[in-house]
Amino acid sequence: MPDVPAARAALRIVTHLAHHSEPVPASTIARELGLPRSSTYQLIRVLQEEGYVVHYPELRAYGLGGVVAEIGSSVLQASRLARLANPLIERLVAEAPVPAVAQLAVLSGSDVSYVGQASAPRAPTTVARLGVRLPAHLTATGRAMLAALPAAQVRALYPHRDALITRHGIGPATLRELDGILVEARERGWAGEHGEITPDYSSVAAAATDRTGYPSAGIGLTYRGEAVDALAEAALARAVRASADALTARLTGR
Repeated sequence: MPDVPAARAALRIVTHLAHHSEPVPASTIARELGLPRSSTYQLIRVLQEEGYVVHYPELRAYGLGGVVAEIGSSVLQASRLARLANPLIERLVAEAPVPAVAQLAVLSGSDVSYVGQASAPRAPTTVARLGVRLPAHLTATGRAMLAALPAAQVRALYPHRDALITRHGIGPATLRELDGILVEARERGWAGEHGEITPDYSSVAAAATDRTGYPSAGIGLTYRGEAVDALAEAALARAVRASADALTARLTGR
């Protein structure tokens, strides 16, 4: 494996700061890590620009930045959500009348990131796997969560409102078109998509919320579209809605 000294040194600096409760001067960092002082300042400047390090001018010292906390918080949150939701999504696929894959997703900007998954025997193979990110406006889980957000917040996530991306030439291409989809999702209590992520596959999803009403996660089911008619889709939607409500109860204690 090739060695990248600058990357290794930057990671050592972040780790070193994590072990100190008080800000640390750059000269001290260089001395304790055995790094050249000039390159230490350069690395700290890059880490500062990227949000991993903050400067305390009065102390002439450095500490960890907010990005590190955000990463740690998001990892812990995803782990907590998965632990709470996994029994629910496993039951969801076990009771589904067709082979299906259940997903647990969280919003990450205008994308969804998948943090949990359960598959039934003979379930379709999907691109929505753990760690994968997909455009929220094209996925059922993303639409369910976007529908739970205030309209102003949705608009802030899509500054280029007349140029939304698509995967297969279908799906909302503008924010106005997305608004129509989200209105329908709010009215029904669940969202769907048909072939917009993977041709011939469909999904239904619903959002679980925290105490403030923020969509903490989306629970979805993906199945082969040809195997499900409108009545069966409505039944699957009720099932994901019940699972999302159960996760909301677990998150809020209500």
